[in-house]
Amino acid sequence: MMVQKIFKHTGKLLSLATISLSATVATSLAYAESDWPTGPVKMIMHTKAGGSADVFIRTLAKSLEPEIGQEIIVINSPGGGGASQMGRIRPAEPDGLTLGVNTLTHFTSMLTNLKGTFSIDDFSWIASTQEDAIIFFVRENSDIHDINDLVAKARENDGSINIGGFGPIGSMQNIGMSMLENAADVKFKWVGFNATPDIIAALLGGHVDVGISNLGALKSFFDADRIKGLGVLGEKRLTGLPDVATLTQQGYDVDNSWLQVRGIFGPANMPMETQQKIADAFHKAMQSDSYQTYARAAGVEDSLMGPEAYTAFVKNISKVAKTQLEQAGVLE
Repeated sequence: MMVQKIFKHTGKLLSLATISLSATVATSLAYAESDWPTGPVKMIMHTKAGGSADVFIRTLAKSLEPEIGQEIIVINSPGGGGASQMGRIRPAEPDGLTLGVNTLTHFTSMLTNLKGTFSIDDFSWIASTQEDAIIFFVRENSDIHDINDLVAKARENDGSINIGGFGPIGSMQNIGMSMLENAADVKFKWVGFNATPDIIAALLGGHVDVGISNLGALKSFFDADRIKGLGVLGEKRLTGLPDVATLTQQGYDVDNSWLQVRGIFGPANMPMETQQKIADAFHKAMQSDSYQTYARAAGVEDSLMGPEAYTAFVKNISKVAKTQLEQAGVLE
């Protein structure tokens, strides 16, 4: 993935003192000044507290707040694979004070269960921040120890193994499961949840056999020896979980480019100067020691695309998602 260099832009301040216009026009001009942020920034999240994206923004807020001189208010709005969150962001003013974190599931959802309700043109795609591989995991006392055990058990039980992950059929993690199904010629049962803590609770409670998520929200459970990893869908093992082999290393031909991508987005028609200021601030805050310590432990990679590059990425990944959904049999 191409990483964009970050450039600072200084815009000319417009004087509104001598301009007599309607309130709507005056507001638009105020946005054009790009005095971001002019107040607290609301981050609307698509997961419950404790999910991987939620952990990301709450960790980053510690270095982002002093960088922008304003409070970051995290609002959890789970439901519908991002529908509740996007429904709050789309009608917001394009002043950069209402933002959200997106994942690949936003793009798969807009092709499946949210098709016709939301589209990528409804939003401004401001910056990429993280790339994150997904992990298949089980309870520590499970008799499933790796992907080969999982595949064997699925064959023995005629596809009755329940796998829990974020979102409905067609979500990013569900597609990851479908890739393993196709590579191993087996079938699993998908159980969708609204946040990683729900996946873990269901797994530990015996309601699902296997979970899929990202390391950030799972790390404390690995450290406490409550869960163990079966395999990583990615090109290499995670630095924070070096003993867990990739699916490819275990003999399964999957698309290792299918990584979780987290970015920052807002309502459509946000001035480019405002978007660039937001991207710069997020990317600078990500260089802090506290954030970098978290990111490396969580096994995530930094991604630093600005508005133009990230918008181009979103358009392309939507095409890739369509292909993956067709291969998984979700789209005809």
